[in-house]
Amino acid sequence: MSSRPTSDQKLLEVKNVAAYYGKVRALDDITLDIPQGMIVSLIGANGSGKSTLLKIISGLMRPTGGSIWFQEKRIDRLPPHEITKLGIVHIPEGRRLFTKMTVLENLRMGRYTRKDGKKAVEVMERAFQHFPVLKDRIKQRAGTLSGGEQQMLAIARGLMSEPTLIILDEPSIGLSPIMTTEIGRVISNINKEGTTVLLAEQNARLALKLSQRAYVFEIGRLTLQGNTEELIHNEAVIKAYLSA
Repeated sequence: MSSRPTSDQKLLEVKNVAAYYGKVRALDDITLDIPQGMIVSLIGANGSGKSTLLKIISGLMRPTGGSIWFQEKRIDRLPPHEITKLGIVHIPEGRRLFTKMTVLENLRMGRYTRKDGKKAVEVMERAFQHFPVLKDRIKQRAGTLSGGEQQMLAIARGLMSEPTLIILDEPSIGLSPIMTTEIGRVISNINKEGTTVLLAEQNARLALKLSQRAYVFEIGRLTLQGNTEELIHNEAVIKAYLSA
């Protein structure tokens, strides 16, 4: 389990957020916060509301109630590109790469909100330190990469904008156990370098191992929350997510 020092400074605050898909309530009065410097995980089954909340935070979806605050600035009324400029990067489920573009071109797209072209090379080299295989594949089309390599590229592209907060939606989905472990290692290292991480995962073991705080979602509601040291010993969490 991660032992990274925790912070009391709130980087992101979600206040009483509600959301609907048509007439179906997807989120019901969600309130949580992400302290600066932490890895915070959202765990829950598919359809529990985790991805919906991430879309609202990154501006891909508007809440029907409540508000989102980042560094004390309200952001739930901003378009996605403005939220990205503030320092939030969302790595969605399914990677969403430009599959016909090369690795290099995908990485350059991750820098589009920045105008300092000279620094891009330095930032790209740091991404390659996390994912050396991408440097070997730099001229290869993204669509021809393996699933694990595509996930690496999706994260590396996100790092190109030097985010303050990186949001990862199901980064381990579809990956082998070995690749899942590797992605987990990189997420931990990114956090150790100073980037706050919000991680949504059905793989509760991975999420609780990496994070310092966790929130448990069930059908659009928060049912449990706390430090992972506490939740990993919670009987309800063990029965629902850790017993298999």
